[in-house]
Amino acid sequence: MFDATAAPVARKLDYLPVSLFGAAMGLTGLSVAWRLARVRYSVPDVIADAIGALAVAAFLAMAVGYTIKWLTAAEVVKAEFQHPIAGNLFGTIFVSSLLLPIILAPASLLVARLLWGAGAIGMVIFAWMIISRWMSDRQQFAHATPAWIVPVIGLLDMPLAVPALQLESLRGVMVFGLAVGLFFTTPLFTLIFQRLLFEPPMPEALRPTLLILVAPFSVGYSSYVATTGHTDLFAQSLYILTLFMLSVLLGRLRNLPLCCPFRVSWWSVSFPLAASAIAALKFSAVSPGWATDSIAVVLLIFSTLVIGALLVRTVMGIARGELRALSA
Repeated sequence: MFDATAAPVARKLDYLPVSLFGAAMGLTGLSVAWRLARVRYSVPDVIADAIGALAVAAFLAMAVGYTIKWLTAAEVVKAEFQHPIAGNLFGTIFVSSLLLPIILAPASLLVARLLWGAGAIGMVIFAWMIISRWMSDRQQFAHATPAWIVPVIGLLDMPLAVPALQLESLRGVMVFGLAVGLFFTTPLFTLIFQRLLFEPPMPEALRPTLLILVAPFSVGYSSYVATTGHTDLFAQSLYILTLFMLSVLLGRLRNLPLCCPFRVSWWSVSFPLAASAIAALKFSAVSPGWATDSIAVVLLIFSTLVIGALLVRTVMGIARGELRALSA
C-alpha cells in the first residue's frame, strides 16, 4: 500500500505500517465478542481474558515500534500520513484507543477513561483533518478504497466503551460520533462501491481491505444500540445489512489464501469479522432463537479461527525476520 523505500532515508522500523494497529483492533473486538459469549452462553472467562491480554500486548508493541519509526524516520511517517490511501489508516491508532477501554475498565476504570478520552479527542481531530483534506484537494477516483472508511468507523466506535466506563453524562458525545459516522458512511460507501464497479480491480495487497466495508454496518449497529439503549427497526436493518455484506464480501475473498501471499494488510479483515460477531451476539441476546444463536456462534468461531491464524502467521513471520517483507 505504501512504499517506505520512496522516502529519502530508511532507518529503524521504517517499514512498519501504521495499519498493523489493526491487529490490536481485531484482537480487542474478538475479546469483547467472547465476553458477550460468556454472558450469553456461559463460556469460560479465561478465553476473553487471554485474548484481551494479547490485544493490550499488540497495542503496546505497535505503540513502541511506531514511536521508534517516528523518532528515527520522521520523513517516512510524514509521507505515509500524506499518502491518499495509507494516510487514512492512522485512524487505527485512535480506534484501538477507543476499543481497548472496554476490556481495561474492569481492571482499572481510571486508565480506561484516560485512554478513551485521548482516543476520542484524537479521533475527532483526525477525522476533521481527513475530511478537510478530501474537501480541499481534488482526489483521484482510483484512491477511493475501503481504507477511506476508517475515519468514519472511528467516529462510530466512540459510543461503544461509554457504558463500560460509566460515563452516562457523555451521551452527547455518543450522539455526535453516531450521527457524523453514519452521515459520512453513505457517500463514502457509494463512492467506493462505484469505484469497485467501474475502475480496474484493486491491487492484491489491498484486496483484504474489502472486508472493511462490513464495519460501518456492524459497528453502526453496536453504536446505535449503545447510544439509544434499544434495538428498533433501524438497528435491525443495520444488522441485516451486516450479514448481507459479510456474505457478499466473504464470497469475494474466498480465494484470497490461494491467490495472494500473506501480508500484514490481511489484518484488515480481523476487526470487521470481530465486529460482525459482536453484532450477532448482541442481536441474539435481544432476539433469541435457533437462527440468531446459530449465526452468532458461527461468526464467533469463524472470527476466532481467522484471527488466530493471522496471529500465528504474523508471529512466525516476526520470528523468521520476515516482517519487512510482510509489510511490503
